[in-house]
Amino acid sequence: MTIRISGTGSCLPERALTNADLEKLVETNDEWIVTRTGIRERRMLAAGEATSDLVTRAGERALEMAGLGPEDLDLIIVATCTPDTLTPSTANWVHKNLCRGLSIPAFDISAACSGFVYGLGVADAMLRTGQYRRVLLAGGEGLTRFMDYQERTVCILFGDGAGAAVIERREGGRGGVLATSLKSDGQFHDAIIIPAGGSRMPLSPYVLTQREAFVHMKGAQVFKVAVQSMEQVARETLEKVGWKITDVDHVIAHQANQRILTAVADRLEVPPEKMPTNLAVLGNTSAASVPILLDECNRAGRFHAGDKLLLLAFGAGLTWGATALEWG
Repeated sequence: MTIRISGTGSCLPERALTNADLEKLVETNDEWIVTRTGIRERRMLAAGEATSDLVTRAGERALEMAGLGPEDLDLIIVATCTPDTLTPSTANWVHKNLCRGLSIPAFDISAACSGFVYGLGVADAMLRTGQYRRVLLAGGEGLTRFMDYQERTVCILFGDGAGAAVIERREGGRGGVLATSLKSDGQFHDAIIIPAGGSRMPLSPYVLTQREAFVHMKGAQVFKVAVQSMEQVARETLEKVGWKITDVDHVIAHQANQRILTAVADRLEVPPEKMPTNLAVLGNTSAASVPILLDECNRAGRFHAGDKLLLLAFGAGLTWGATALEWG
């Protein structure tokens, strides 16, 4: 049995929010942002547009590449920390858009920026039970809806987007998804957090005036733990499959911040040509960043049969994870 990615897709909002645009909203400038993050612009949802709209379009493109339709799916998993609604799940909104008349299961995974890698681990496990044959796994975010444009250290980082992959179980063969390692540490729960909106701090006029419904982040703490954790989980996953880092052809890492990406690459000794990036034009799209970059590289013809890929992510929770797979 092999678990393979048979199609990828992505979707971005049309509107670009540039550093020049942010200069009009908060005390910052292009040089300050680029020097600290490597980001020059990011995408922003249009009025009336939601996370599920982006995920639906990304899913349609992944299905088209795989030569399949919604009726061929057995399961929908959506990784997001910015759902359309607290309930129902964003996956059910996507189900409404894609799968009318079909009663296949659909659910969300909340692991922030690690969401797609977490979802890949879940999809892999469920496919190996034999009960499911094809899964649509997506990562989608509408993070600009949760930005405080008075907080310059956070609002410059995040953008909106969605990426998706069709993952299939096939009998026989080799390669595909080989190993996934997932980690978390709740002692850092407040390192990246949206304090309000849940049962702990329901929305209220007071909460809104205190700006607790936006993303809050402890940048210095996140940087340190992110670099150490991604290096550790990368090495653990490589050991599971018996690869050296020099065996890996492509490292598809979460696009958080250029300083983090550079530090991880340096620690693992990954050359720039093996670690593609779209951070400068998309910013941090959380759970969407790995599948968007995966789709970009796939459509650009960057992957070839037999190539060894390492997917790597880190996010709120704190969560982190890695997947080793052989393209085919």
